[in-house]
Order: sequence, then C-alpha cells, then structure tokens
Amino acid sequence: MSTTSQASQRITALLDENSFVEIGAQVCARSTDFNLKQTKTPSDGVITGYGVIGGSLVYVYSQDASVLNGSVGEMHAKKIANLYDLALKTKAPVIGLIESAGLRLQEATDALNAFGEIYQKQVLSSGVIPQITAIFGSCGGGLALIPTLTDFTFMEEKKAKLFVNAPNTLDGNEISKCDTSSAAFQSEESGIVDVTGDEASLLAQIRELVGMLPACSEDGPYFEDCTDDLNRSCEQIAACTGDTSIALSQLADDGIVFEVKAGYAREMVTGFIRLNGVTIGCVANRSEVYGEEGTVTDKFDSVLTPAGCEKAADFVNFCDAFNIPVLSLTNVKGFKADKCAEKKIAKAAAKLTYAFANATVPKVNVVIGQAFGSAYVTMNSKAIGADITMAWPDAKIGTMDAKLAAKIICDGQGAEAISACAAEYEALQLSATSAAQRGYVDQIVEPADTRKYVIGAFEMLLSKKEDRPSKKHGTV
Repeated sequence: MSTTSQASQRITALLDENSFVEIGAQVCARSTDFNLKQTKTPSDGVITGYGVIGGSLVYVYSQDASVLNGSVGEMHAKKIANLYDLALKTKAPVIGLIESAGLRLQEATDALNAFGEIYQKQVLSSGVIPQITAIFGSCGGGLALIPTLTDFTFMEEKKAKLFVNAPNTLDGNEISKCDTSSAAFQSEESGIVDVTGDEASLLAQIRELVGMLPACSEDGPYFEDCTDDLNRSCEQIAACTGDTSIALSQLADDGIVFEVKAGYAREMVTGFIRLNGVTIGCVANRSEVYGEEGTVTDKFDSVLTPAGCEKAADFVNFCDAFNIPVLSLTNVKGFKADKCAEKKIAKAAAKLTYAFANATVPKVNVVIGQAFGSAYVTMNSKAIGADITMAWPDAKIGTMDAKLAAKIICDGQGAEAISACAAEYEALQLSATSAAQRGYVDQIVEPADTRKYVIGAFEMLLSKKEDRPSKKHGTV
C-alpha cells in the first residue's frame, strides 16, 4: 500500500461508504524557494473534504506523508482553515488524521503563519463544534498543539509519535530510557491521548464516538432509539463500587460505555453512556480495576488526585459546552495526601469544583459509597449545583469516618466510650438517611433500581434552563 493511498484510505475507512467529497484537490504549494517549484505537491500534502458518519455530516482532513513528508506549509494550512470555516457555517464536527513531519522549513515564516491560522480556527471552533484528531505517524513540534487544541485525541499504538521536544533532546533523557513521544506515554503519563489502538480500531472508535455526540453546541441532548429495558434491574451493580467503569456498564443502555482517557488517572473514570437513548457524560471515582479475567489488577485509595480532578474537570467542561447531561458516581473519602500531590491538589480540586458548579446541563449525582469532607462537596454535590442527588442505603455522607470523628470528640476517654460515640455519630451524622433528612439527598434508592431512577431524573430535567450572572467568561 502506498503512503498516498494510506491518507485517502483512512478517510474511506472512517466515513460511510462512497460518501466522501474532496475539496481543494488541485491546490499546491505557491513557494518556489529551495527548488519547491520543481517538486510536485499534489493537494499540498493534505486531503480535505466532507462526508458522513452514520448519516451525519462531518469534515475530514488527512495528511499525506508522501508529499514533502506531510509537512505543513501555507497552502496546506489554508485548506485546513477553509475546512474549519465550512464546519462553523454548517455546524458539523471536524476530524483530523495526522501524519506529518511538522513545519515546512522551505516556507519559513509562511509556514509559521500557517500554523497560527490553524490554531486560530481551532480556538474559534472550541465549544461550538466537536473536534477530533487521530495521530497515525509523526506529530511533533508546533504540530503537537493541534491535537491538544481539539476535544478528543486518538493515537496509533506503535508507529505514531506525539511530542513538542523529541525524546533525545530532553535533558537527561534518551529514547531507550523513556520514549516520551509514544502512545503509551502520552495516554498514561501526560493524559493528552484519549484512545490508543491499531489503525482500524481507532477509525472504528472515532465512528462510535461521533455517533454519541451532537453535531454542534446548538443541538440539544443527543438521542438514539433505545432497545434496552428502561426498568431493567442492575442486580450486580452493588458489587461494583470499586470499579465504577463496570458500574456504568451496568447502568448503560446495552452495557455500552465509551471511556475516554482510560489509561490516565485511572482512579477517575470519564466516559459516555446512553440512558434511554440519550448520551450522558459520566464521572466516577474508582478504587479498583478489574482485568479481563475478572481479577483485580490495580487498587487505588478512594481519594481525589490532582490528575483525576483535572481529567474530570476537562470532561465536564466539554459536556457542558455541548449540552450533554452529566452523571456522577461518588465514592470518595478525601484528597490525596503526599508532597507531590500537595503542590497541585488545591488548584485541581478548585478546577473540578468550578466545572461542576459552572455547568448548566442536567446534573445527577449518585453516592454509592463514602462521601466525606470537602472531596464529597467537590464531586458534584447538591451544594455546588447537582439537580438531583441520590444515595444507596449503605452510603456514608459526612465530614469524616465515624471512628476518626469519635476519637476527636472523645479525646482522652476510654475505648468503650469511643466505640459508643462512633456508633452514635454514624447513625446521626453519616447515614444516607440523616443526609436525606437535611435535604442533601433527594432519594435513597436500592442499587438494583439505580438505572430506572437515574433515567427518570434525566427525563424530568430534559427541559432544564438555568440563568447565570452575565459575564464574558470565568477565570478558574
């Protein structure tokens, strides 16, 4: 297979059959410096056009590494910028398929300006139309900003490279020590990449994701016909408080969860499900990860971490921008406490608090385990704007664990007095019932009934409108 056909075949594999229409096929480089005039630049190294996915309009550009290594020059960028202009006019997503050497050195300042033109279009489009990038080859230097300015980034697991500075240029590093450009590093360490896999699976998953998203921010919640039982009992969900990715699959129509950034900050789950055919964004604390064989492969403390807060905040902001309702599953006892976390946790927790409180989409919180202290408040509590808060009967909601509270209250008293105080404190201050009596919990639901109650809550909230103080934008 030639490299030329790779660029076009990626588009063919991504879109519905025979739906692609190319735009700007005759465009080529205008610069003649360094013998560019003698070099053929068909389509100037990028194929641009439109087509459909599942019958819905999308715009696509695919870089052609056989033409000057897919490098970005003046006309290359203008084609992409033109695609964004069309997408903004027609309110449809843009999907970029990246394989490029980066800046076209032969075009110097024209190429630098070209990068800026693409950045500008991406910024204008942010929060208006969904933007998705998939990296199949090199994506380095200034080009690395393109996927990070989009909403979702997919990356081929073996051949793709994503970097601002190449691994061998980093002080004290060499690529054999740590390949900072690899899909594993960018998905698990930096958190830039949402999904990794082989080329075919990435294109299939982009189709799946597009099928769950609205075309633009002006659309309401995204609907699809539901074939699942709305009143289906979730008999196994009570055992899933640890691995909430599995809990979400129990709640979801047909058990389908599209998890994003699954490899990063695994103590926080973010992803999309459908409930009665409506796309819902989900944020959930996680303390265990189960492998394919049904055994626990990782364990985490039930705390909010800086990375987990930032991951969840970015996700909630996306959902709010595109009118996607948000469901949270809360099981948290505090904030991560070590020197490294302490540098960032206050700011990160503030960012998550802001994201939940600022979001005006329908918001439902289900307390499935512990909900202690300020960490509970941060996790989409009623105090910061959750429309409906539910709790399972055994959930604990309060300032801290009862035994710890009793030790503080009964300091200096014997073990028997502390035990009695702990039991009383748990009944009076920590139970889901006591929180419900104070109005902080709207419904206490059995775990098996969670699906039908959550569906009911979102249906009730479908027409939600919320006025906020007039301002240009927040600053958190």
